[in-house]
Amino acid sequence: MEVSWEHSVTDSINTIYLLFSAYLVFVMQLGFAMLCAGSVRAKNAMNIMLTNVVDAVVGSISYYLFGFAFAFGDGSSSNPFIGTTFFALKDIPSTSYDYSFFLYQWAFAIAVAGITSGSIAERTQFSAYLVFSFFLSGFVYPIVAHWVWSSSGWLSPSSSDLLFGSGAIDFAGSGVVHLVGAIAGFWGSFIEGPRVGRFDAFGKPVPMRGHNATLVVLGTFLLWFGWFGFNPGSFDKILVAYPNTTDQGNWTSVGRTAVTTTLAGSAAGIATLFGRRFLVGHWDALDVCNGVLGGFVAITSGCSVVEPWAAIVCGFFAAFVLIGLNILALKLNFDDPLEATQLHGGCGAWGLIFTGLFAKEEFVIQVYNSGESSVVRPYGLMMGGGWGLIGAQVIEILVILSWVTVTMGPLFYALHKLQVLRIPVEEEITGLDISSHGGHAYVGHPAEDNHPRFYADYMRMQDNNGD
Repeated sequence: MEVSWEHSVTDSINTIYLLFSAYLVFVMQLGFAMLCAGSVRAKNAMNIMLTNVVDAVVGSISYYLFGFAFAFGDGSSSNPFIGTTFFALKDIPSTSYDYSFFLYQWAFAIAVAGITSGSIAERTQFSAYLVFSFFLSGFVYPIVAHWVWSSSGWLSPSSSDLLFGSGAIDFAGSGVVHLVGAIAGFWGSFIEGPRVGRFDAFGKPVPMRGHNATLVVLGTFLLWFGWFGFNPGSFDKILVAYPNTTDQGNWTSVGRTAVTTTLAGSAAGIATLFGRRFLVGHWDALDVCNGVLGGFVAITSGCSVVEPWAAIVCGFFAAFVLIGLNILALKLNFDDPLEATQLHGGCGAWGLIFTGLFAKEEFVIQVYNSGESSVVRPYGLMMGGGWGLIGAQVIEILVILSWVTVTMGPLFYALHKLQVLRIPVEEEITGLDISSHGGHAYVGHPAEDNHPRFYADYMRMQDNNGD
């Protein structure tokens, strides 16, 4: 049957919108690269930037071969736990998905590995990045995505059999993306242990500040820009009109989602600015940047279903979740150079709880039922919506913690036992750039503490040590 021109135009506009959103999310890889590079010491800058490239290229292949199928493979054999079709994009485009949807979901998948890379920065063998990035992007993350985002997933708010009559609302991935990456990073960092010199003989933390605040701020703003694809783009379609209205549709919700995203990040940034000023006695630009990102992570779950004023509440408390977890991490001698576990894990979990408390009924129906007036769904507990949604949110947190722990924990432990996870102490002190990547990231990088400046110098020093 011939497709009408109105239908063709609608599909074209929706495809353009989704592709543009995918491009914005991919820009976040550049943001991650700049943020990570600025947050480590200069002697490891090239290493961390290369790992961000590896996350993208390795994740692309694994997500193409297996990941998309595990996440969204449906059909006659679909089940609530894992997808079973579309391996290597076989039968794509289908009646459910096309290439633009794959590209958008791929951009999410490679972001997960970027989160984990930050947790184990400055002390990890490069080969370990190749292994965990492939496994995380191709298997661990897609399974969680299937549970929450596939229409057949057992946690999905679009399922025909809703958990607690609600399903878990994790619109753009506070749990699916950020909590998954954070828990994986936690186990990698925990098994490796702290960087050399991070804590003194008495267990007191020794500052190891990032070497370039300019890159951190640049990375933060690039991530902010990309988040406008991450959150609003998760609608997939923009030309969807809501019934019983003359001027509202997904385009209205897309605009609201961009506003709530901005307000949450801004509120978290302000709260961090004054909170850290009170704690350390000065205005700290790097901490504020992480605070802003913590607000974005937290609002990512409920960005489409909460009022703008609630987004400010979300960001405000996210800042103190991050500050508190950073203090706790230091007391426990836990070393995460990017604060990724605390930021993406703590704020991601808070975001899921926040959604269960403040989701508005009207917005939930708009997002998940296209505004149908006859639909009744659970919504935020604090908004009078009962316990169904908050219960599903707690279940999502618990199953993500369990799933990533039983998959990524043994993987990192096996890499550790095989001695392919952490670099030798002398290489860590020298710096990964010179010991593994042929030279420093900066031509004018000074030799610190008589460290070698070129790879050949490093090799001569190794030969002399072996004599």
